[in-house]
Amino acid sequence: MTEEETNITEEEANMTDEPDQAKWSVAEWHGKVLIDCNGEKIGKLQDVYVDVETDIPQFATVKEGLFSGRHLTFVPLSGIRIGPDDLKATVTKERVRSAPDIEMHGEELSQADESALYHHFEQNYTPPASDSGRRLARR
Repeated sequence: MTEEETNITEEEANMTDEPDQAKWSVAEWHGKVLIDCNGEKIGKLQDVYVDVETDIPQFATVKEGLFSGRHLTFVPLSGIRIGPDDLKATVTKERVRSAPDIEMHGEELSQADESALYHHFEQNYTPPASDSGRRLARR
């Protein structure tokens, strides 16, 4: 990554330097601070959820709070700006905090929870024609 912030687009996420290796790297994002569109800290990035059909990052989970009462919160990654020390989301911290509470059952979200997330952040949601019917996968 360069010192200059970059904006990840679907086209950039699909670009590859080597076969089977996307330009973005989840490993580089883990532990980075996620800030909102106003520069307020949302939390530290924990996991990235990608679209199962395109492998493009759609949501991240961040850990909020101090020692007690910590919970995972979902943040949309569309239009994310990548900086040297943080990731800047296109939504406000308040919008993230008002997102639906989602109970994690293992590694996956239910189709209803996925739909609720997409709709809360005013994004289009169409379940894929797959056995699971889920659009998101954790990476």
